[in-house]
Amino acid sequence: MALHKLGKDPESKSGGSPTIYLDDEKDTYVVQGWRIEDEDRLKQLDDIPGHETVVEIPRRMVQFFLEMRRDEGTDL
Repeated sequence: MALHKLGKDPESKSGGSPTIYLDDEKDTYVVQGWRIEDEDRLKQLDDIPGHETVVEIPRRMVQFFLEMRRDEGTDL
């Protein structure tokens, strides 16, 4: 697996906060975030299969959802 770190939460005080990665082998994003455990919030989501989970990240992190140019290996 070839994960590329796209960015961490720029306002993280501990440095270990939400992070967004691009897996260029699977052509997917991997998101590290805060686990949603509030039952009221979970009920608002569609059924979540047992092999999946839900995390949240701050809105400010949308900037890190960048595509990489496959032919050049650089950020757009």
